[in-house]
Amino acid sequence: MAEAPQIAILGAGTFVKTQYIPRLAEISNLVNLKAIWSRSEESARGAVEIAGKHFPGVECKWGDQGLEEIIADSSILGVAVVLAGQAQVDFSLKLLKAGKNVLQEKPAAATTSELETAVSSYKSIVANTPNKPIWAVAENYRFEPAFVEGKKLMTEIGDVMSIQVIVEGSMNSSNPYFSSSWRRDFNGGFILDMGVHFVAGLRMLAGCEIVSVSATTSHVDKTLPPPDNISSLFQLENGCSGIFVMVVSSRSPKIVWRFVGLKGTLEVERGNQDGRHGYVVTFYSADGQRKSSFYQFRGVTEEFIAFINDIKQATLKGAGYEAEPRMSFLEGARDVAILEAMLESGGKQGAPVHVKKF
Repeated sequence: MAEAPQIAILGAGTFVKTQYIPRLAEISNLVNLKAIWSRSEESARGAVEIAGKHFPGVECKWGDQGLEEIIADSSILGVAVVLAGQAQVDFSLKLLKAGKNVLQEKPAAATTSELETAVSSYKSIVANTPNKPIWAVAENYRFEPAFVEGKKLMTEIGDVMSIQVIVEGSMNSSNPYFSSSWRRDFNGGFILDMGVHFVAGLRMLAGCEIVSVSATTSHVDKTLPPPDNISSLFQLENGCSGIFVMVVSSRSPKIVWRFVGLKGTLEVERGNQDGRHGYVVTFYSADGQRKSSFYQFRGVTEEFIAFINDIKQATLKGAGYEAEPRMSFLEGARDVAILEAMLESGGKQGAPVHVKKF
């Protein structure tokens, strides 16, 4: 049996401690976590202490020297970049230039102009690096079993007439990310950081790109950065239209994607069953039958498995290997481009805005 590939994590914040380490621990037979890096020694040690229970040899790295040690370590094939959104692209490109495969947390970038520069830089790196390093974006919604199943069911609803995406979030003071300074400093605040998930789910189910949007935005809850509400019309390439409504913080959280077709309706809604959190996928057929299934959250684990498989295959097959398309940087870029267009339209009192293509 081939030895499990070794990876490192840049970042030691809440998401690393509560999601990355526990999910990687579930698949410790497939991967070895060699190092965790943070800017400060204290932060890195806090995450290493948690990870050490599952990966006993995990090393603690911090500061400029620690980063250089990870870059120079040829045994580390992949690096997860889980840092402040504004800093991730620069760190990712530095690692890619060194030949490391990168799994970068969403959002892919803060703006489409940053995305354009990043895509151009990556193309240049790939052209000049023999091993063609993989740049993946960790958008776990594209790996959630509910959306994988929902995409299959979309073929049964016929021509789509209407799409509704309703997001009533729960970003209040009890949420661990509420005080996150980098999310508050984003243009679009939590709308962009949270919104890419919901757009990713929409795009995956629709199977067709959004070409234009018209939106209104508002700032009601002053404990949140502006805007905290967005209502958008959008049009797909195939002519179908829909609505995307997002409230960052609601007293009655609800998240649902609904596709109404000529032969049936598909609905994917966030929910829980027997204490397990996930999604209920409901299919309404033309004859009035209703079929529902519950799928527990598993997207983060599944995206890790895909990334680990990619770096193993890329190591074996070299530059000709095609990585999992759901994780490509371009997919993450397209999610951001749609949110940016909605926010731009909101700033122009609902004027139609074309979505930048990637």
